[in-house]
Amino acid sequence: MPARDPYALDPSLVEDPPTRWRDKLKFLGPGLVLTASIVGSGELIATTSLGAKAGFTALWIILASCVVKVALQLQFGRHTILTGETCLTAFNKLPGPSFRGAHWTIWCWLLIQPLKLLQMGGIVGGVAMIIHLVLPQVSVFWWCWITAIVSAMMVSGESYRFIERVCVALVAAFTATTLISVFSLQWTEYAISSSDLVEGLRLKLPSDLMIAMGAFGLTGVGGDEIMQYTYWLIEKGYAARTGPPSPGDAAWERRARGWINVMYLDALVSMVVYTVVTAAFYILGAAVLHARGETPQGYATINTLTLMYTESLGEWARSIFMLGAFAVLFSTVFSALAAWTRVFADAGGKLGLLDFQNAGQRRRAITILAWFFPISWSVVFLAYEEPVYMVTLGGMATAAILLVIVFAAIVFRYRREIPALRPSRFYDIALWLSIAAIVVMALYGAQDGIRKWRNEKPAQNERHESPPAASISAKTQAVGSKSQPEYGLLMLATRGELTHNGHWRPH
Repeated sequence: MPARDPYALDPSLVEDPPTRWRDKLKFLGPGLVLTASIVGSGELIATTSLGAKAGFTALWIILASCVVKVALQLQFGRHTILTGETCLTAFNKLPGPSFRGAHWTIWCWLLIQPLKLLQMGGIVGGVAMIIHLVLPQVSVFWWCWITAIVSAMMVSGESYRFIERVCVALVAAFTATTLISVFSLQWTEYAISSSDLVEGLRLKLPSDLMIAMGAFGLTGVGGDEIMQYTYWLIEKGYAARTGPPSPGDAAWERRARGWINVMYLDALVSMVVYTVVTAAFYILGAAVLHARGETPQGYATINTLTLMYTESLGEWARSIFMLGAFAVLFSTVFSALAAWTRVFADAGGKLGLLDFQNAGQRRRAITILAWFFPISWSVVFLAYEEPVYMVTLGGMATAAILLVIVFAAIVFRYRREIPALRPSRFYDIALWLSIAAIVVMALYGAQDGIRKWRNEKPAQNERHESPPAASISAKTQAVGSKSQPEYGLLMLATRGELTHNGHWRPH
């Protein structure tokens, strides 16, 4: 019997939503797949660095950032369940011009993707460097390719169930190891006191507002994750179980309302997980690095934190922290690759290159892309020469896609909503708070990106005149992240160079 295609709204797939809590838990998963992508280099590197700079003062900003942006994710999720449409299909129905069958929002998203290749290349390189720290016998060069090949093999099968299980395992691993790392501080000179936590919850802005803006921008769900969530909801079967849209049908409306409530629970659970992990990384930076007056950048943060544990607790603590660091970065590579294969295959369908609704064509496209992307990311990490200039432009592009997300969410809520399923007033307040927060951050990101572009461009021109050896170091600085304010913290993330035999040599 052929597998059921969740992208096909076949009436035979309709199923009533669960009503008991334990039954609802069986249908959780899309949010945890998303969490594997959300908690990445930003939380591991930049959040820890922010804690090192601001101390506990900005902890409340981290918590608020993780919570306030979920409403946009819920709006996209609601729309997917009610219509069965993927994100790009919904984009294609937004008001405004189209070109060659694709809406302008899709073209905007496509134009951004070359910069996202740079971003993911840095994360693949980060995984390679983490493994190299543990197993230095194998060079970073080869660990980079091993990471690419392993992730491609894991994703190429187009099995949502396998992807969900791997992501849940990775989320469990980095959650457990991160919490162990935080609790371990209580047996060191960096023990956290209740007064530290009270200070972090006082709603007091740090003296440097740039830190506050950076903290808000780099944490929580981002534009890419909001788009990806629609595909995971569909593959989990939320839309198929709701059935083809049938406004006015009491049974369909009851099912839709029930599956939307399950989606709310899924998003809530994932929000709690990535909020706890993000806050834990921030606390590590505030308790250890801020107390020492150190603000190491990028992967130097990992080495510094690891050293603190080994000096106080022994070698076992290093193993725990490094396992967590690997799980954080590899989960981003794995879950992002799985999502990219779906979204880009869907984009190919919108451009007439394949029929995305045809299960066979979709499966072949996903398999091809599962190999193409990690190979491309590895090439970018090993060959890129101008990361600062491109990362700055990537920040401006990220601000643009967030505005597209906001535009789409408003249309979904006020022009495509089914009256009988209209959400509560509290939901609308939360949605507009989320919209306001993202618009402010997007405008700030664009403004700051323009400023940095003006400041950095002369330096980039000078770099072209530098000796070849200088560009080798530059190639290894391309460690990306989710949001523009984070980029400034990660530009110098790798502060070193690959030697002729592919080993990492810190500066």
